[in-house]
Amino acid sequence: MDLMDRLAAHHASTSSLGWTGSFADYLDIVRERPAVAQLSHARLNHMIQAAGTRATADGPEYGFFDGRLFGLHPQIRQVMEYFQAAAQRLDVRKRVLLLIGPPGTGKSTFLVLLKRGLEEYTRTDEGAAYGIVGCPMHEEPLHLIPHALRPEFSRELGIPIEGELCPVCQMKWRESGENAEAFAVERIFFSERDRIGIGTFTPGDPKDLDTALLTGSLDFSKIAEYGSESDPRAFRFDGEFNVANRGLMEEQEWLKQPKDFMALLLTLAQEQNIKTGRFALIYADETIIAHSNLHEYEKFVANPENEAMKNRVYVITIPYTVRTSDEERIYHKMLEDGSLGRTHLAPDTIRTAAWLTVLTRLSEPKDKSHITLMDKAKLYNGEAIREFKDHQIEDLKREDPREGMVGLSPRDAMNILVHAIGKTAVPCVNPLDYLQAAKSFSESGRLLTVHSPEAQKRFLELIHLVRGEYDKTVQKIVMKAFVHAFDQSAQTLFSSYMDNAEADISKTKLTDPVSGEPRDPDVEFLRSIEEQVGVSAGAARSFREEMLIKAGAAARKGQPFRWDDHPAMQEGIEKKLFADVRTLVRTTTSTKTPDERQRAKIEAVTTQLMQEGYCEHCAGALLHYSGSLLNRK
Repeated sequence: MDLMDRLAAHHASTSSLGWTGSFADYLDIVRERPAVAQLSHARLNHMIQAAGTRATADGPEYGFFDGRLFGLHPQIRQVMEYFQAAAQRLDVRKRVLLLIGPPGTGKSTFLVLLKRGLEEYTRTDEGAAYGIVGCPMHEEPLHLIPHALRPEFSRELGIPIEGELCPVCQMKWRESGENAEAFAVERIFFSERDRIGIGTFTPGDPKDLDTALLTGSLDFSKIAEYGSESDPRAFRFDGEFNVANRGLMEEQEWLKQPKDFMALLLTLAQEQNIKTGRFALIYADETIIAHSNLHEYEKFVANPENEAMKNRVYVITIPYTVRTSDEERIYHKMLEDGSLGRTHLAPDTIRTAAWLTVLTRLSEPKDKSHITLMDKAKLYNGEAIREFKDHQIEDLKREDPREGMVGLSPRDAMNILVHAIGKTAVPCVNPLDYLQAAKSFSESGRLLTVHSPEAQKRFLELIHLVRGEYDKTVQKIVMKAFVHAFDQSAQTLFSSYMDNAEADISKTKLTDPVSGEPRDPDVEFLRSIEEQVGVSAGAARSFREEMLIKAGAAARKGQPFRWDDHPAMQEGIEKKLFADVRTLVRTTTSTKTPDERQRAKIEAVTTQLMQEGYCEHCAGALLHYSGSLLNRK
């Protein structure tokens, strides 16, 4: 199927979803599928739940956000607590859901996911929604049922009925002699672009702000035609509140808006009504989500004049993630949305950027003699540090509740990466390039988060700290590459271990390869490998027996048992070889004019590094840097 055929097929499938029928037809649909008439909070809740949930030790995780939001599971659970309660029509649905956090924490992304999700959900059978034909607010057709009959209809249909007809439909209702069958019903599809079911308000210049942007405005060209400003046909129901009916209303930078704008939103949330100057209250069913930054929220809370408003918001704090692994995922997602062109990112570049960014969000531990800042970051990332237990990690988090609310944002990290790409002379950026770019970017004053001399000093200290961690990583990477490049050496070492272990367990002799004479197994050699992975002398026999059992099981299946088939053995062999090749690495990588043997080793290791994601440029830079590190010792 070519592109045009796909386009035609998509258009055909979309067109087939359309439906128009009578009010009686709609009642039959509701009787069969009550969820089509669900209120906005219930619709959002069901949409997210429909994507599936996973039970974890910390609570449920929601598949709807998989691969799109990272490090926000606790905050998403709090949002879902709100949605689930609001879906049950509890009083919490009358609150503005207010997301508070620094820039770049995912607040806007969260709203975008909900909006795009609603657009897709209303195109499914499960998420179908219907509205009155000709209604400017696409309102729920069940509003046509008189209040006296609603309890009976609600019981039969299995869904609560609330709300009033909009002014336009009220006029038609009166003209029809209060006949519901005079109204046609159509299937509606939420669309931010088409302004159906999704509204977004972004405040602009305060001088140009008008509440009509929210509540709609008069159509002066129609006043002469209909003779009155209070005729609903002379009114444009095109405010964001009108548009968002049945769905989602997003208020950006809400706490920066004038108080009359804030009051309108709170009234809509609390009373589910829109107040305009020409009509009685206009019913609107919409989930209202506002967001703003921490500074504006702290000013809002500190002002005693806002006491009544504070009681009408449901606040959820959205911090930066303090887990490095989640921060990495954020960067990868940001990079997937664009293109680096020919620029290659060396392995560990994104990880290095994530470590630096996360460290700027953390405060120094109170007991520095017990734990370092880097230890703290590793603990938050789920890594084991000495004897620390989970409850102690929670104690660390309680030391400073503002952790994650300050520091560099993912956007800052991307700005530094762009700076690094611009500075490099080769089509590749490695971790050192990134750290050097971070230093120069901050010193140039372009990193606004690091503006004061104190902040600048701390940022440089963090760069140095991350550089020290990367130095440790470099040596491990290069040593491991040397080992894997010379796989046969590792396998030979493993075979020797297995021969000696078998002789030791069976109390037999080995044949010396040089003299041909029988000799005792080399227990010292066995221990030199076992000690690398923490096997005590008392546990040595059990470990050796385990290796021999696994080798026997592999042999019975006709499979080889290699040095890297058992994690502990692999680690022991690697560490043993690391020690043996340290001198080789030091001399090979630092020799300006290597001989043929050394050149062959460099080429073999470079090939191994390239198989692990390095390009020729960053592999060479890594080898050169590792040699300089080893020569310092």
